[in-house]
Amino acid sequence: MAQDNQNMTRWRLILGNDSNAFEGVSLGEKESVMDAALAAIYDGDGSGGGKQSGKQGGKGRSMPHLAKWLTDVRTFFPQDVVSVIQSDAIERKGLTKLLFEPETLKNVQPDISMVGTLMALKGQIPEKSKDTARQLVKSVVDEIMKRMEQNLRRAVTGALNKKEHSPISNFPATDWKRTISRNLKNYDTATKRIIPEKFYFFERSRKQKDWTVILDIDQSGSMCDSIIYSSVMGSIFASMPALDTHVVAFDTEVTDLTELCRNDPVDMLFGVQLGGGTDINKSVAYCRELVENPRKTMFILISDLYEGGVRKGLLRRLGEMHDEGIKVITLLALSDSGKPDYDVNLAKEISKLGIACFACTPDRLPELVEAALKGLDLSRFEKKE
Repeated sequence: MAQDNQNMTRWRLILGNDSNAFEGVSLGEKESVMDAALAAIYDGDGSGGGKQSGKQGGKGRSMPHLAKWLTDVRTFFPQDVVSVIQSDAIERKGLTKLLFEPETLKNVQPDISMVGTLMALKGQIPEKSKDTARQLVKSVVDEIMKRMEQNLRRAVTGALNKKEHSPISNFPATDWKRTISRNLKNYDTATKRIIPEKFYFFERSRKQKDWTVILDIDQSGSMCDSIIYSSVMGSIFASMPALDTHVVAFDTEVTDLTELCRNDPVDMLFGVQLGGGTDINKSVAYCRELVENPRKTMFILISDLYEGGVRKGLLRRLGEMHDEGIKVITLLALSDSGKPDYDVNLAKEISKLGIACFACTPDRLPELVEAALKGLDLSRFEKKE
């Protein structure tokens, strides 16, 4: 019987107070707060139907106690549900302007969706809210950084450090840890000393970068999640001495965000202009000028391929880069979401050039990067994605 009551309560919360089937179902204190939070977004049509709570569709002021509402949502619902409810609140109730109040932003659940909203509306954020908005974005970037950095660094160093030690004697470059561990078998109990048979030395650090990595990122609104992950990826690459990293963003114009990304990926995100047209061909032409050693360059185009520029020119440039020995990869999306929305025909044409073209989750990115740097066949990623 208790299970039946619990099920009835859940259905009552799902269907709302407008459903006549649950008139006799009573809610406890916790369920009442949850019901009110959901009703503020989902009950009625904003034109007087449903609960009479003073809501006016699209006006943005239908929820004067937004900060409390956000707190209630975060208290009683799991994190993934909170993200969905927040997104629906912005879309259905026009709450974007209220999000620019510092006291409201402090109660927002930091997630990629909210970062995307702030990126798209950054020009409208008032001065009093900019610091709070930046902290929200930074918290999401920091979480992604924790998730990606260690494995991505390991993948790059694993691919590049094919020869970790040098046979050339150079005392300051002695690898003492490896030397000692390899010679423990030669410990002399009488003198209480290790008598090494062989010393191991690190290679002298190179003055030049091992590889150049160029990230070419589509700024169209549909690529928002990919932009956020790409900014973190670019920041990690830029911090690695072995890589010479360039980060470029484009719509109909091309913007070089390399310096911003090197300093802080949050700065880069606030430098992105979401929306507008798309000229991939122009951006690829710019990126090609950054290449000095084709066979030591990895070019990653991150785009849904809805080209507004010259498609034949784009295919020709990508084909030439591939033929020159550049490791060219096209990521249709870099996100946790499902299948991307992209130009299927252009993707097929790019694949015919021998260029890997697929979506990728952030968790698989280290494996992809390592395989590309080692010159392995990337077709397996196309099949899995």
